[in-house]
Amino acid sequence: MSVGADEAAEVRDLATRGTPLGARIDGLRAAVDAARGHIPDPQLDEALASADRAAGRMRLSAQHTVVAIAGATGSGKSSTFNHLVGLELSSIGVRRPTTSWATAVVWGSDGAGELLQWLGIPPRHHTMRDSLLDTRREDSALNGIVLMDLPDHDSTEVAHHLEVDRLVELADLLVWVVDPQKYADAALHDRYLKPLATHQGVMVVVLNHIDTIAEEKRAGMIADVRRLLAADGLGEVTVLAVSAREGIGMDDLRAELASRVASKRATTARAEADIAAAAQRLEQVGGTGPVRELDTGRVDELEESTAAAAGVPAVVEGVERYVADHTGRAVAWPPVALLARASRGSLERELGGSGAPEVAPVPREAVNTIVRGLGDEVGEGLGPSWRRSVQSAVTGRLPDLGDRLDKGLRSVDLRLHIPGWAGLLRVVQWLLLLVAVVGGVWWIYLAATGKASGAPSVAGLPVAAVMLLVGLVLGIVLWLVGRALVHPAARARAAAADSDLRKVVRSALDDAVVTPANAELRGYAEFRSGIAAATR
Repeated sequence: MSVGADEAAEVRDLATRGTPLGARIDGLRAAVDAARGHIPDPQLDEALASADRAAGRMRLSAQHTVVAIAGATGSGKSSTFNHLVGLELSSIGVRRPTTSWATAVVWGSDGAGELLQWLGIPPRHHTMRDSLLDTRREDSALNGIVLMDLPDHDSTEVAHHLEVDRLVELADLLVWVVDPQKYADAALHDRYLKPLATHQGVMVVVLNHIDTIAEEKRAGMIADVRRLLAADGLGEVTVLAVSAREGIGMDDLRAELASRVASKRATTARAEADIAAAAQRLEQVGGTGPVRELDTGRVDELEESTAAAAGVPAVVEGVERYVADHTGRAVAWPPVALLARASRGSLERELGGSGAPEVAPVPREAVNTIVRGLGDEVGEGLGPSWRRSVQSAVTGRLPDLGDRLDKGLRSVDLRLHIPGWAGLLRVVQWLLLLVAVVGGVWWIYLAATGKASGAPSVAGLPVAAVMLLVGLVLGIVLWLVGRALVHPAARARAAAADSDLRKVVRSALDDAVVTPANAELRGYAEFRSGIAAATR
């Protein structure tokens, strides 16, 4: 946006800054900003145009209410306009000009010039009602109205359609004039009324030519008009039956317009309706699903399932078995360890090779399936474009995820060596066994040579016997103590390996899945927050 455009936007927004309408406009703009890349630009630009149009209208005269009289050919739209004005200013029937411009009459000229310029009504097509010489039917209650007679919306002239469409977007209050023959016309309902379902607070429907209908049938026809409007989502719209030609009901129409002008709400209500409608159109594309994020619980579930698919539990179990087996043999009393080795198959022979557990290659398809399931889950309820973006954020780095899991898991030190205390215990066990063997051999030697009586003694027992007993007893006691410590140590090693392996899984998932997904979901949360503010 250029500097000049920035300044123009600043001036335009001054009129709504700090107001409830300003908060709605800001919400719509925030939703548009958050939706860039998720909703097609033309739709976002259309929503921004609605925000700019609303802000621009509020900058202009707050003393005037722009009322558009719209209708089909033959509906009596221009007759209704002329009756309200009190002068024949708009041509009727076959004398209606083929111009694509609307005709406007202003009650109260002060401040209306800039508004008429904004409406695009050239000077030759508007009249200041308070400057007319003929004031016989001047009605001060209409002061502040800019009354426009639009071209026929069903005209064969394309320019007429464009002019009607343009001014219908700009008018503060829309008065649709229908007649008994064409009030159910699909062109009117489908092209104008249904799309304006959010604008029923700034709309009036006038059933003209009521004098051509028998009095006993009028109520039924009015009820039918209301039924069709309700089907369009306009059940609260005011419906008036009039005859511009005979003057029937025209006082009611004039009073309705005067009431809308006096309330000074039509302009703001139209702007609010435009913002709400634009927000709802974005919502239909962007999605209505609840705001969500990958919270801690859901991330934990993802990590658990991914770790399971990568074989982490099996590796951890293998670590516990391996460490328990090797530590158990390290702390065993050596004679028992030697006998056990001969009578049972070792863990190495059970697992093949060294028997050490190893991290297998990550099964990519299983991990991919888990992550894709997450993408489907978090994208549920979002609009198609946003859902694709979220799913892409979740699954877009699956190859990198697989490579990182493979490399990271294999680099983890599983700590398969026996604990330090077990190694020390093994040395002590062998020393005690050596003491017992030396004592036993010495004792046998003394007994065989008959020198036992003269050998050194402790508490009446030969030192050789004491050495044998102490070596055997302490060795067995230390074996029993060591056995009690084996499984806690193995579990601790397994827990450490499990923690390190899961850290790898967590880090890989965070970088490849969780962070990108949450970034997209935060954008969606900003979009939903903006929509909520715009439609509040």
